[in-house]
Amino acid sequence: MDYRYLGNSGFKISEITYGNWLTHGSQVENDVATQCVRAALDVGITSFDTADVYANTAAETVLGEALKGERRQSLEIFTKVWGPTGPKGPNDAGLSRKHIMESINGSLDRLQTEYVDLYQAHRYDHETPLEETMQAFADVVRQGKALYIGVSEWDARQIRAGHELAKELGFQLISNQPQYSMLWRVIEEEVVPVSEELGLSQVVWSPVAQGVLTGKYQPGGTPEEGSRAADEKGGSTMIKRWMSDETLTGVQQLKPIAEELGLTMAQLAVAWVLQNKNVAAAIIGASKPEQVRSNAVASGVTLEADVMAKIDEAIGSMAESDPAKTVSPEERPV
Repeated sequence: MDYRYLGNSGFKISEITYGNWLTHGSQVENDVATQCVRAALDVGITSFDTADVYANTAAETVLGEALKGERRQSLEIFTKVWGPTGPKGPNDAGLSRKHIMESINGSLDRLQTEYVDLYQAHRYDHETPLEETMQAFADVVRQGKALYIGVSEWDARQIRAGHELAKELGFQLISNQPQYSMLWRVIEEEVVPVSEELGLSQVVWSPVAQGVLTGKYQPGGTPEEGSRAADEKGGSTMIKRWMSDETLTGVQQLKPIAEELGLTMAQLAVAWVLQNKNVAAAIIGASKPEQVRSNAVASGVTLEADVMAKIDEAIGSMAESDPAKTVSPEERPV
């Protein structure tokens, strides 16, 4: 496993990070979730990403149990705040001072830790003054409850404004967590250049495009029952954009490229996002430990320029790259 610095900091994370958005506390039994975490640790993954909103806080609880007994200093634990939790009352969501302060305490209890390494604003809150949000994050850091602060799915303008306020308050934003894959390249035009300028890294989610880049969905076929594309609660809405025969045919053209490199298509997809120097880590999820061990092989893989060109020839024209494009509310992974 290789490790990379997160943003303009001395903080290193594993470039393959284990995430539990759609699995822990919902799709996967707790014992299997623990097996996946153990597999991650066995292959050298030390960074774990979750959020209070995943399975309405249950995912944090499962992760905390799975990591119990591990040397805390050897782990990097990330969580997030913004989405609605609890009974979903008027102050149970957003980035108000009240919600942030109450949420960090709840996350720490569920994760069974005194601090998280990275605390992230899960989305931008258009209803709360940014000054209030950033002051609350500054206080969370000063209280020792989070070591670093990041954001998720913020656009370039929002990142710049947040970075400026953080600097005034004596801390820094070091990361953004966006969607990024061969098929979703929205961050490349504006977010990545601004992040490079300001000292933020990307910790990207969905590097295999919700499973589409594994090649398991065939053009003209019907998604198998139980697959992500057939599961309304498991991300089928998000996958629809990539389920056209044209896109799936292009994805199948990646298979000989992967085979020539001795990689699976999933490993190729994860390795592809890691070629971007502004990407510090690719988040992988898993419903069984074998998937963790397999995807971890992508760490340290270098894709030469000719390989990157072949990938673009196969599916580059189908990739979404409009910086104005965002994940719609019904598709948000919260």
